[in-house]
Amino acid sequence: MNSEQEKTVSPIKRALRAIEDLQAKVDLLEYAKREPIAIIGMGCRFPGADNPEAFWQLLRNGVDAITEVPADRWDIEKFYDPDPDAPGKVCTSKGGFLTQVDGFNPEFFGISAREAASIDPQQRLLLEVGWEALENATQAPEHLYNSSTGVFIGIYLNDYSKVMSSVGDSTQIDAFSAIGNSLSVAAGRLSYILGLKGPSMAIDTSCSSSLVSVHLACQSLRLGECNLALAGGVGLNLVPDTSIALSKSHMLNPNGCCQTFDAAANGFVKGEGCGVVVLKRLKDALADGDNILALIRGSAVNHNGRSSSLIAPNGMSQQATIRQALENSGVDSAQIDYVEVQGTGTSVGEPIEVAALGAVFGKNRPEDKPLVIGSVKTNIGHLEPASGIASLIKVVLALQHGEIPPHLHFQQPNPYIQWDEFSLKVPTERMPWTVGAKRRLAGVNTFGFSGTNAHVILEEAPISEVAPKSIERPLHLLALSAKTDEALIQLAERYEKHLAANPDLALGDICFSANTGRSHFQHRLSVIASSSTELYEKLAAFRAGQEVAGLFKGKVAGSPKIAFIFTSFSSNYLGMARKLYETQPTFRATLDYCDQILRPYLEQPLLEILFSQFPPAPPASPALFSLEYTLFQLWKSWGIEPSTVMGDDIGEYVAACVAGVFSLEDGLKLVVKSQVEEFKKIAREVTYSQPQIPVVSHLTSEITTPEYWCQQIRQPVNAASVDILAQQGYEIFLEIGSDRLSKTEKLSLLSLHPGKEDWQQLLESLGALYVHGAKVDWLAFDLDYSRQRLQLPTYPWQRKRHWFGANRNGQEKVESFSPNKSLNNADFKQLVKQLEMTAELSQAELNLLPRLFELLEKQHQQTETEEETNITLQQLSLKSLTAEDIQAWLVNQIAQELGVKPDEINVRLPFDSYGLDSVLAIAIASAGKQFLGLDMSPLLLVHYPTIESLSQHLAKEVEASESETFEI
Repeated sequence: MNSEQEKTVSPIKRALRAIEDLQAKVDLLEYAKREPIAIIGMGCRFPGADNPEAFWQLLRNGVDAITEVPADRWDIEKFYDPDPDAPGKVCTSKGGFLTQVDGFNPEFFGISAREAASIDPQQRLLLEVGWEALENATQAPEHLYNSSTGVFIGIYLNDYSKVMSSVGDSTQIDAFSAIGNSLSVAAGRLSYILGLKGPSMAIDTSCSSSLVSVHLACQSLRLGECNLALAGGVGLNLVPDTSIALSKSHMLNPNGCCQTFDAAANGFVKGEGCGVVVLKRLKDALADGDNILALIRGSAVNHNGRSSSLIAPNGMSQQATIRQALENSGVDSAQIDYVEVQGTGTSVGEPIEVAALGAVFGKNRPEDKPLVIGSVKTNIGHLEPASGIASLIKVVLALQHGEIPPHLHFQQPNPYIQWDEFSLKVPTERMPWTVGAKRRLAGVNTFGFSGTNAHVILEEAPISEVAPKSIERPLHLLALSAKTDEALIQLAERYEKHLAANPDLALGDICFSANTGRSHFQHRLSVIASSSTELYEKLAAFRAGQEVAGLFKGKVAGSPKIAFIFTSFSSNYLGMARKLYETQPTFRATLDYCDQILRPYLEQPLLEILFSQFPPAPPASPALFSLEYTLFQLWKSWGIEPSTVMGDDIGEYVAACVAGVFSLEDGLKLVVKSQVEEFKKIAREVTYSQPQIPVVSHLTSEITTPEYWCQQIRQPVNAASVDILAQQGYEIFLEIGSDRLSKTEKLSLLSLHPGKEDWQQLLESLGALYVHGAKVDWLAFDLDYSRQRLQLPTYPWQRKRHWFGANRNGQEKVESFSPNKSLNNADFKQLVKQLEMTAELSQAELNLLPRLFELLEKQHQQTETEEETNITLQQLSLKSLTAEDIQAWLVNQIAQELGVKPDEINVRLPFDSYGLDSVLAIAIASAGKQFLGLDMSPLLLVHYPTIESLSQHLAKEVEASESETFEI
C-alpha cells in the first residue's frame, strides 16, 4: 500500500492494523519463550553400555548392570559390612560401574600425558562423551569453533582429589592438579577444547543436577544466548567415602539393587556414568535438516523451601514443579503417557514422589489409559549428578523405538504407595508405545537432597517428510579419518559392522552423514562404492590388508599446493560427460549457461556437439572450452581450488578465464572466432584484468594484453613446464582435459577419462585429493541431492592409563633402587633366607636372586657415573653450547614435561600442537634458567613458537652473554 492509499484508510482501520501487527509481535515473543527444543544428538557411558544403542539394548532386554565393586576402586573386604551403622563401612558390596575409567586419549584433545594424570577422570569422560554426542548429532566439532554453543554440565562430587590425597606424596602435586580437579572446569574445559563461546557452566543441585542443566540449556537457547547447546551430567565413584556416608544415612540398599516401587525397597545402589544431549531450537533444527530424536516441550525447576528437613523431598513442591513444566509446555496432564521417576527406593522419598505424580497425572484418568511409571535406576543404579540425564536418554530411546522397556525388581507393590487412588501402571515387561494419531508425550522427574526439583516434558520427534530423490549419482564416496593409523583401522571396522547390522540404510545418506558430520584428521581413508554392500566388502578387504580398487589411504602433512592443468581434449572425449550432465545439477546448470552464450555464434547447439554420437572432427573449440570451464566450476563448488593454473591450446584460454583475466562471455567469443583478423578485432575489444589466481603462461608478453592472445601459439604443455611447478612446491596436478600431461613424481589426477565412467574418474580423483590433504566442502558436494542425516559410529578412542602417582610417561612410578645404599652383602644373604622361609618362591626363582642383585648393583654404579658426567657437562662454559645442543636439550625437556618419547617431538611443529600450554611453558622456562643461566620468560615460547626457532634464539643470547637477563 503506497502513501496515497494509506491516506484514504480510516483511522480505525489503521489502528486495527497496528493492533494486529503488535499482536503478531507478541505471539512471536510468546512462541520464543516456549519454543520446543530439539534433541538432535546423544552420547552416554553408563554401566554396561558405552553408547546410546548399547544402552537401549540393555534397557530393552531388562539387564541389571549392577556388579561387585571392582578391585581397582576400593578394597571391598576392608570396607564392606552389611550393618549400615558399622563405623567406616559400606553396607553393600555392589554398584553400577564403568570400565577403564583410568584410561584416556589425551593426545586427541591436545592434552599432554603429564596434565592428563592430574585431570579428574570425570572431566576426561565428559570430553569423550561430549565429542561422541556431537558426532551422533552429525555436528562436526571443527565447524563449531568460535560458535555460540553453550555447555551446561551437572556435577557435584570429586573423588579424584581424594585419590590424589591418599597417595600421600605432595611432590606429585603440580600446577595442573588444581585446574584438573575444579568442578567448574568440567564445563569450561569442554568449551575450551572445542572453542565454544556460548554460556558454559557447571551445575550442582546434587541428584537433580543434570536435569537442571537441561532446563538451563533450553532457557539459554530460547533467550538467544546460544544457538546450540550441550547439556548433561557426569559422576564417578572412585573412593568409598560417599558410600560410607550414605550407608550411615540408611539410603543404600544392603542387597545392592534399586527395588523402586517394591515392598522390599530399602534404598538405592550407587551407579556412575556420563550422558550428554545436543540441543537446538526446533525451527533451526528443521531448517538445518538435523536428525531430530525428540522434543523438549518445556521444563521447570524449583526448591522445597523450608520443609521437614533439608534432604527430605517435598510433595507439594514437586507438584508445583510438574504443573509449571506442563504449563510451560502448553500440555495437559492427561496427554502424558509415561513418567520416568526419580525412584530412589527410599522409604521416605518414594511414596512422596508417587503421590505428587498421582495428584497431577493420576486422577480422572481412564482405567484403560493409566499413567505408566518406571525408573532406569533399576538397571544401572543411582547415577546421582548424571541420574537425570540417564532418565532423559532412556525416554528419548523409548520414543525412538516405540517401546517402553521393562522396569526391574518389581515383585510386590509398596504398601505405602496409594495405588488404588491413582491410575498407575509399572511395566514389568516391554510395552508397545507406537506412533499413532495422538502425539506421544512423557515426563522426567528428579529431585535432589539439596532441595531442588526439576521436571522436563518430552514429545516424540516430528515426522519428517522425506523429499523424493528426483536425481541421484551412481557412485558415492565415503571419507573416514582419525588421528592415528590404529584408530583409522578401528573406525573402518566400526563402519563395517554398522553396515552389516543396518543393510537397508541409503548409501548416499551414510556417506553424507559421515563426510559432513565429522572432523577430518591426518590419517585418512576414502572409499568409492555403488551400494552399501559394496562399501561393506571394501572396508572388510581393507581391514584384511588387501589391495582394493577405488580405495585410497594417506596421511596428511599439510594443505597441498594444487595446480590445475587445462589441456586439450581429443575427439573421443566428447560425449563421455553425458552421465555427469544428467546426474550433477551444478555441472548441468553451468554447461547450460555456456550453451546460452554460444547460441548466437554456433550453427549446432553446444549440447548436440558435446553429446552427439558423431561429433565434429576436429572437435569444436567452444565445446572444449565449455566442458573444461564447467569441470573447473564443479571442482570449485566442491571446495577444490587451485593455487595456480596452466593451460595449452584451448586450455590456456580456460586457464585465463577461470583466473579472472577475462570473462566467460569474452573467453567464448575468442575461441569462436577462427579467422585471424576477426580474432584480433575481438581480442582488442575484450576487457582484461589482473589474474586472481597465478597463471603460468607460455609467452613472454603480458597475458592481460591483446598482443599476448594474438601471438599465442598452440603448443602442448611440455614436461619442463610441469617440472618448474614441481620445483616450486606444487604437489598435486589436477588435469582438466585429456591425459596428455607428462608424468612426474608428484600426484597427477584426471577429471575425465575415456576409458572410465564419468563419476568413477571424478570420485577417484576426489578421493585421492582428500587423502592427500585437500579440504573438501562436503556439504556442497551433496548440495544438489536429497539427503538425511544418520547416526553413525563414533570415534574409537586410543586409551592408555593416566593416573595420579604415575610418572610423566603415564606408567606407574618406580622408585630407583640402589643395592649399595639399601643392602650390603650380609643384608642380601639375610633377605634370601627370609624369602626361603616364606616358601612363596620356587628354587629356580631363588637361584636368580644373586644375578638380580648383581644387575642392580651394576645399574647403580652406571647411574652414579652418569650423574658425575652430567655434573662435568654443567661445568662446561655455556658459550660452547650450539643451537643444536640447546635444541637437543629442549627436545628432551619438553618430552619429559609432556610424558612422551623424544623421537615423537617434531622441532618444526608449533608448541601448541603438543598440548603445551602456559603451565608447561613456565616449567620449561624455569628449567631453561637452571640449564642456561638465563632469565627466560614463558612468553618466549609465544614469540618463538617452535623448538627450532627457540633454540636458535637462545644460542644467540648465550653467545652474547652468559649472565644477560632477557625478557620479551
